[in-house]
Amino acid sequence: MFNLDDNFLEELGLGGLPEDQKQPFLQLVYDRLEMRVGTQLSEGMSDEQLEEFEKIIDRDTATINQWLTSHAPNFTGDEAFQRLKQAMGREVSDPDLQAEYAATKWLELNRPDYRQVVARVLEEIKEEIKGNRDAIIGGATA
Repeated sequence: MFNLDDNFLEELGLGGLPEDQKQPFLQLVYDRLEMRVGTQLSEGMSDEQLEEFEKIIDRDTATINQWLTSHAPNFTGDEAFQRLKQAMGREVSDPDLQAEYAATKWLELNRPDYRQVVARVLEEIKEEIKGNRDAIIGGATA
């Protein structure tokens, strides 16, 4: 989907940030993206949906297992699961792998527009960063 890395910084004209500031800046971008996307995705969801998704995100094993059994009983054969397994370098039984897969599938089922929301919010954040590039660069060198 997207990578928050040196190429991302270059795209924004921030490739010259000091090395010790790149990762903290990228983490800040990720945190803001996660917060804004979460806020937008939660609009219109029931309390039950929000609670279920929160439990999946918080790695509640019982909730994840129950959700996978109900909504994706053959998940280990799903191509998306196999790609995620390869990308994460984890075993099929790994709880973090299963949680990531469950979260993605949950979003596909409950908020099929989540990828568009992420892309839109990321573009908004990019524009904000570009608009403040001089201040960011100035603050980094000060």
